[in-house]
Amino acid sequence: MRIIPAIDIIDGKCVRLTQGDYNQKKIYDESPVHVAMDFEKKGIKYLHLVDLDGAKANEPKNLVVLNSITVETSLRVDFGGGIKNRNSLLSALTAGAEQVNIGSLAVRNTALVKFWINQYGREKIIISADVKDGKIAVSGWKENSDRDLMEFIDEYVDNGAKYFVCTDISKDGMLEGSSIEMYKTILENFPRIKLVASGGVTTLDEIYTLREIGCDGAIIGKAIYEGHLSIEDLVNEMA
Repeated sequence: MRIIPAIDIIDGKCVRLTQGDYNQKKIYDESPVHVAMDFEKKGIKYLHLVDLDGAKANEPKNLVVLNSITVETSLRVDFGGGIKNRNSLLSALTAGAEQVNIGSLAVRNTALVKFWINQYGREKIIISADVKDGKIAVSGWKENSDRDLMEFIDEYVDNGAKYFVCTDISKDGMLEGSSIEMYKTILENFPRIKLVASGGVTTLDEIYTLREIGCDGAIIGKAIYEGHLSIEDLVNEMA
């Protein structure tokens, strides 16, 4: 199972939010590039990079940071935040993203996102589902949609999507554990997808459980920055 540390960016700095609330922001480092380099030095191969400025502005705002990370490291970066049109998608890929996360747009313009999966390949597009009470949330988690999670995944699986990131908003940043049962249910219904767990992952035991139920990866943020999980332990145990 892939271990994928997260770097969230606001104003060019490495931050973490609690439950997606911009008012609950904590700055961990002035330089996301230095954080990424440190991750790589300790044995990490993947990175989840979120442009929170871009998510708010509906267009990427930190592509320079993305490019710097992909130039300075060999990390395989998936990037999200503000991808709303073809230009922003191509800009992220050109800046070095190996994969691009599509969240709100996947709810609001399914036809376009399905077209991208077909045009650019399902290895490049990650469908990102932010979940609250079984429904998909959009606009940086500020709005709830009426889209049921399982129906949402089913529609994209039928149209060739392979990679999914699912985040339980109620768990994100709380350091209280992740939604194991939600991931188990998803994988029971869609055993062939590459599912990455996100939100609340706090302990090694959780990671073992996520691996056992079939998750392809786990995105880990605050637990690393707050010292609940060390990169060294994660790399050693997963090896």
